[in-house]
Amino acid sequence: MSATAPPVISRATTEEIAPRDRIAYWEDYNRRTLVGLSCTSYSEQGLLARQTNFELGGVRLADISGNAHAIERSPQMARSVPKDSVFVTLLVKGDAVFMHENGCLSATAGELVVYDTRRPYLFGFSGMMRQFLVDIPRTLFVEQCMSGGVPAPILFGRGTAREGELVASLRTLLAGMVAGTPGGTRDDVLELIRLLGRERSGDRSAPGTYQALRIVAEDYIERHLHDPRLTPSQIAGVLGVSVRHLGRVFEPTGTTPSRYITERRLQHAYEQLTGGDPAGTTIADVAYRWGFSSQAHFARLFRTRYGCTPSEARARRRP
Repeated sequence: MSATAPPVISRATTEEIAPRDRIAYWEDYNRRTLVGLSCTSYSEQGLLARQTNFELGGVRLADISGNAHAIERSPQMARSVPKDSVFVTLLVKGDAVFMHENGCLSATAGELVVYDTRRPYLFGFSGMMRQFLVDIPRTLFVEQCMSGGVPAPILFGRGTAREGELVASLRTLLAGMVAGTPGGTRDDVLELIRLLGRERSGDRSAPGTYQALRIVAEDYIERHLHDPRLTPSQIAGVLGVSVRHLGRVFEPTGTTPSRYITERRLQHAYEQLTGGDPAGTTIADVAYRWGFSSQAHFARLFRTRYGCTPSEARARRRP
């Protein structure tokens, strides 16, 4: 599938609806576009919520934000308004509790809950919240993500270090999609979810497609550029692959992990120097901020890459 920005299916907000009618409006909108549920507001302002739905080639993506509230899919609702999907909900902001027939999960920003919409649940948010929700038809989920389905809700993000990196990369990928940035595909989303399932089961026999591993590697690199100790060996360890395999992951892009790290550091340094970095920031400050342990080494690489010194680049800064 092409890596284009996903099209918007619909948008809704309760902010322009009379407070007494907001709950009914929100329940009706979700029944038509996402899933049948009932909603309860815990704010004196009433329910203030927004939702944007995107199409990902047979998979739906929803960006949902709001104030304190709870949504419930009761056993009666599950029977009267059936939905045969698996929801993958990544909490971006706030804290939540997820109650189901066999227990309760607590989630915080940066964690992910996977659950089957055929089973009842209650999702409660204690304050301002935002979540990315991926709606995957259950048959597709079983075929491409977890062959056993989801017998019980699963919380991801507190397991192994690799699990945490996979969740972080999925968050970055979905954030780019809802922002309308080309670069991620439906298959990338499904593959990262598949890798999460295999990580939880302890099965690393198939480390993932090169595309999925590169997404995780590039996201990890971006979040650790400031660390001068960042190496291909460290990245390979996080991905659970050999350094040689990591090199093969980057081959289709025409670069190596080491060159990619250096290029991203130089790009960030250039943007800071030419974009009006804060007064009092020195060239050394910029170099060290982006992971260069030597100012002289940074200057040599910078001149080779941009044909000018860092000082000359700063002189061209944008007002």
